[in-house]
Amino acid sequence: MDSSRFNLPGFGSPLNFIPVNPKDAVDSLFQNALNALHLESGSVKLPLTTLREFTMLDLMNQMTDKPDWNLKIFDDSITSKWRAEALAAEGRDVTEKMLDWCIAELQHKAKIFGRTGAVSIYRGEVIKSDSAIPNSLKEELKHATAPLEDVPSRFKDWHPGSNEQVLDLVHPSLFPLVYGRSRILPDSLTTLSDFVERCGEGVTLPVPPEKEGKLEPQSYRYHGARQLNDPFSRKFQWLPCDVDISYVDGGVKIKSYINNLHPQKHADLYQVIEKIIARTIPLWNMTLTPLKEGQLDPRIIYDECVYDPDPENGPEEDGPQQGEDEDEDDFWDRRQEWIEATRQVVQPEPDVFKPPGEPEHPVDLRKDYGERGLQIIVKLANIHLTPEKPAYNGGTWHVEGQMNEHICATALYYYDSSNISTSHLAFRQQSDASDAEEVPYPQSQHDWLQVVFGCENEEPAVQDVGVINTKEGRLLTWPNILQHKVQPFHLADHTKPGHRKILALFLVDPNIRIISTANVPCQRKDWWIEVLQKKGGALPNLPAELQDHVFKDVDDFPISLDEAKALRLELMEERKTFVTLQDEAFNDMQFSLCEH
Repeated sequence: MDSSRFNLPGFGSPLNFIPVNPKDAVDSLFQNALNALHLESGSVKLPLTTLREFTMLDLMNQMTDKPDWNLKIFDDSITSKWRAEALAAEGRDVTEKMLDWCIAELQHKAKIFGRTGAVSIYRGEVIKSDSAIPNSLKEELKHATAPLEDVPSRFKDWHPGSNEQVLDLVHPSLFPLVYGRSRILPDSLTTLSDFVERCGEGVTLPVPPEKEGKLEPQSYRYHGARQLNDPFSRKFQWLPCDVDISYVDGGVKIKSYINNLHPQKHADLYQVIEKIIARTIPLWNMTLTPLKEGQLDPRIIYDECVYDPDPENGPEEDGPQQGEDEDEDDFWDRRQEWIEATRQVVQPEPDVFKPPGEPEHPVDLRKDYGERGLQIIVKLANIHLTPEKPAYNGGTWHVEGQMNEHICATALYYYDSSNISTSHLAFRQQSDASDAEEVPYPQSQHDWLQVVFGCENEEPAVQDVGVINTKEGRLLTWPNILQHKVQPFHLADHTKPGHRKILALFLVDPNIRIISTANVPCQRKDWWIEVLQKKGGALPNLPAELQDHVFKDVDDFPISLDEAKALRLELMEERKTFVTLQDEAFNDMQFSLCEH
């Protein structure tokens, strides 16, 4: 058996092990905004983007939300209406050239859509598809998750701190890997049939030494990297399942149990999730390819600050004139105020769209990693609203996981929505502040930075990218270089309940293998007890009270549900602190334009 299955970060290798490409001595991981090395090197930064380009992205996002957009985009009579609507919209800076580009780019993307059923929306890449998961499979998912929902109220697992609005059906924070407590198999793997029977086997996973929680950059050119000196948890790790993607027919097979989802009791749900993973892989390929190939150039290039009108370089007769008794300094201050109030920054326009070339080395997860397979963390969660609790307040800006999980991309599938307002997922990027330093501009004049890019000097180089409608049936994927945030939503009809149900798939970077459920047998005492009771012998013949007494005496392992919930609170508190640190690091890169 492949020795790499047992030589893993935190067991056999240091927790902070990073694989290195021998060709160039650079780490072989996909870029990650949790990685201090990647923050320090600037590899998670995206090009500084003009507000007009963000407007173009929003326009293309709206156009691709329309039914049959991939056909309508070639119909001049329809696109003429779209143009008129965009130009007439109040408060939007839209030009004919911007629309020319949008139509041409979408005509190009329509051809790709014909092959994939997916379209890239925001740089990174953020990919959306309303057809990757067919309605029949969506209904299968609804049916297969019903047994997880149809349980007595006392067994419903409301996410802590959610005001009983977020119902966890399957969550990786419950019964996670616990350093110093979890048991790991040193030289064998679990299967879907023996993972409970092997509960308690293996050795206790040691607590990593303090130095292995760190990931220190080679230098500190970027101060923000200091914030993430300790990106690894020495307490917890979410457990992925191992997934075989080597099947020539395009299928996939989950090879080790999904944490907190019993493979025998929910075999039909496993099969549904396998089908969804298979249909998600092409979108992940699209999301990850730019991380390997490099990002495309901006749609709008801003390479010079120009004013029109430009009163500073106009005739002195224009504007305020000095009064007979006016102090000269007061006059020039007054004139400068007029200049600043009068001049207008010229907004840049896009050039003519030219289709980008085909990627030389596109990511193909099946081809590149078919032999070793993927590792995926699975989550199923519902948001429930009621007339008494009619609104969901949204989330916080964050990047998924900690470095222990090495998540490189996320997939969210919105499979059931009822009686809720339109809801969105927002994204933002860390932009390259040095791009602004390349722009020639008049001495001490920085207003163009705000007007053209929506940014301020001496402020973070972070830009809001845009939002995507998270309607039922939509599959989204994006990389772990972007922050994201769930936007608020509410009941459509406040007299009736409503809900939104989500399947989340977190892709572990396939360039590294981490400890998974293949290495860690079942940790749940309740599942272990069920197996013991079925095995026969003297135990099932004991009175229920005596059986409970016997099981309560088993203190060390496996872990009870009450203890697992207490550990979950510890994990959540640790990650809450980490999210704050990551956000500080993400925002630490600032614009610093000189007063030249």
